Amino acid sequence: MANYTRIEVANVMKQTGMVPLFYNADLEIGKKVIKATYDGGARLLEFTARGDFAHEVFGELNKWVLKELPGMIMGVGSVTDAASASRYMALGANFIVTPVLREDIAIVCNRRKVAWSPGCGSLTEICRAEELGCEVVKLFPGGIYGPDFVKAIKGPQPWTSIMPTGGVSPTRENLEGWFKAGVTCVGMGSKLIAKGADGTYDLAKIETDTRNALAIITELNK
Repeated sequence: MANYTRIEVANVMKQTGMVPLFYNADLEIGKKVIKATYDGGARLLEFTARGDFAHEVFGELNKWVLKELPGMIMGVGSVTDAASASRYMALGANFIVTPVLREDIAIVCNRRKVAWSPGCGSLTEICRAEELGCEVVKLFPGGIYGPDFVKAIKGPQPWTSIMPTGGVSPTRENLEGWFKAGVTCVGMGSKLIAKGADGTYDLAKIETDTRNALAIITELNK
């Protein structure tokens, strides 16, 4: 069961401005990477459930986070059907992120008052998501649409909260483009969760890049 309401999750998305995205089948690696983002100041993380037995990994990871990282809000991404959403909510997911807009997922999340962010790529999809109760819409793939798309959407719909995912990096230039266009927060995966030359995760760099990106976002939102 979720520990945070959908409104609380939406508020933290707005306050911090960033949701790191990460998946690894190894539980111990997952703990280290999440702690690096946490130590860097992140207070949300989307576990992108893309592997076999991902629900088992998430369940154990979420138990550890609840015990060791107070205030860290864990959600699950790459969810494609209502049954999967329900499974992850039973394991304590505080928000559900999907690559597409699916009404069956909206129904099960709304029933439990759990935040959900569907991947949308048109104003029509965004409007439908909001009609179904979505607080923060995921723009996906963000790199295809770009900040100009966000700016255009915010013209007729200034109330819309958008989180681009894909095509986002922790550089000032990239973040400035998105936030000046009017995004509420950004989802950031491989550009933030860095690996070293040997293929292992560079935990120090992940922590530093997280801290620097959040500082830039805070400055841009003043």
